[in-house]
Amino acid sequence: MPLYESTFIVRQDMSTQEVDKVIDSFSKIVNDNKGKIEKKEYWGLRNLAYKVNKNKKGHYVFLGIDAESDAINELQRQFKLSEDVIRNLTVKVEEISKEPSPVMNKKAPVKRNYNKERESK
Repeated sequence: MPLYESTFIVRQDMSTQEVDKVIDSFSKIVNDNKGKIEKKEYWGLRNLAYKVNKNKKGHYVFLGIDAESDAINELQRQFKLSEDVIRNLTVKVEEISKEPSPVMNKKAPVKRNYNKERESK
C-alpha cells in the first residue's frame, strides 16, 4: 500500500486528553478503511508563525500512514469537517522513517565558528 505522512494542527484551547481523542478518531478512520498507522507523534503545543482563525498556538500531531487513497481521501474530508483541526498537510512518501522526527529530537543545534572558516580562506 502507498505510504503517507500527515501533519495537522489542533486548536490551542483543547487539553492534551482531548487532543488524544481527536488523534484516536482520525486513527480509527484510517483503520476502518483498511489502513494502518505506522507512526504517531505528538509534537506539543507550539507557536504558529501567524494567527490562524484567531489562534496563536496549536497542538501539532504527526501520523505516518500505510493506506490506500480512499482512506486518505476520507481522512482529508474529516480534517475539513472537524472544527478542532485548524491546518493539515498530507504528502505521499517512499518510506516512513522509524526514527523520531527532527522535531522530536532535543539535541542542540551544531554550533559553527564562522571566524575560523573566514581565517582559513
